[in-house]
Amino acid sequence: MNTLDLLGLDDLHSDEERQIRDVVRRLVDQRVRPFVRQWYEHGHAPIRELANEFGNIGLLGMHLEGYGCAGASAVSYGLACMELEAADSGVRSLVSVQGSLAMYAIWRYGSEEQKQQWLPGMAKGQYIGCFGLTEPDHGSDPASMSTRAYRNGDDWVLHGGKMWITNAPVADLAVVWARTEEGIRGFIVPMGTPGVSVREIDNKLSLRASSTGEIGLDDVRLPYDAVLPSIKGLKGPLSCLTEARYGIIWGSLGAARDCLETAIDYARTRTQFGRPIGGFQLTQAKLADMSLEFFKGYLLALHIGRQEHRTPEMVSAGKLNNVREALAIARTCRTILGANGISGEYPVLRHANNLESVLTYEGTSEIHQLVIGAKLTGLSAFS
Repeated sequence: MNTLDLLGLDDLHSDEERQIRDVVRRLVDQRVRPFVRQWYEHGHAPIRELANEFGNIGLLGMHLEGYGCAGASAVSYGLACMELEAADSGVRSLVSVQGSLAMYAIWRYGSEEQKQQWLPGMAKGQYIGCFGLTEPDHGSDPASMSTRAYRNGDDWVLHGGKMWITNAPVADLAVVWARTEEGIRGFIVPMGTPGVSVREIDNKLSLRASSTGEIGLDDVRLPYDAVLPSIKGLKGPLSCLTEARYGIIWGSLGAARDCLETAIDYARTRTQFGRPIGGFQLTQAKLADMSLEFFKGYLLALHIGRQEHRTPEMVSAGKLNNVREALAIARTCRTILGANGISGEYPVLRHANNLESVLTYEGTSEIHQLVIGAKLTGLSAFS
């Protein structure tokens, strides 16, 4: 029996959804879990090798159709994200940025030539992509971005910089958003283009099994057809963020589940005062309350995933709730493990550290509160 399926949640899924989940779980158990502690401690993970293996089973861009992508359902993609993040948020971030940001931007807004050039290789893990939106001085306010692109003859020239970009140090291409005379536009930037520089961000205390970098753009010259032709304005990058946030709704549940399972196993075997601590009322109350929040988050994720037309407000509600509750679960599970909770021998504090980043990226909790507040009141707090 699955301890964390008291409500029979498994019965809410189709056979195909369960099969996809189980395939991802097996791969994660074999390829990630035995090694992720070392990756986290060393601040380095084999990103290219993982991308190839994920591509081999159709994980990259799995919710997109055509161009070598699997065309899986939103719920199947969500379940895959949950299994990935149950191992580590950084590993899930690799898949999210590749599929829901870089690939999705090209798939949704690129030309047919751009799609044919990049998407099949990205789906296989041959090309790794990143998404250049956040800047050193412009995080939650991307409309104020400083990166500029201007026409020079038949070319575009980009100048500026992007910060906290997942996959950047290992990427083959970046989807970079820049201000132009026509408004904000997206550009496909091969990382080997003259003028592109990347600095890996070290000394992270979170997402250490993920590769994060700063991109410099020093008068980078691109051909005219490097621009994504089908979108102008901030709607482009924001729609990509909505796509990525949906995966986080599920992914954060994976981190919470792994913490809960660890705490339950520990409580069954850790003895104090002559009995397992799982037999004490306070411990059982913690486990019961955390499990209820996990169940509610799961049902919320499933409800949003089943929607034919997911709105940004739905996704904001899901990310705000599930990441916030996952972080609270991780912290409480740490208390059940006592001093052992801070040891790398157990995954709980690693998950908690990672979730501190997940709480912030793809929109901070405050931003999602304001998105929901604007929908409720009809009044925007952003301007």
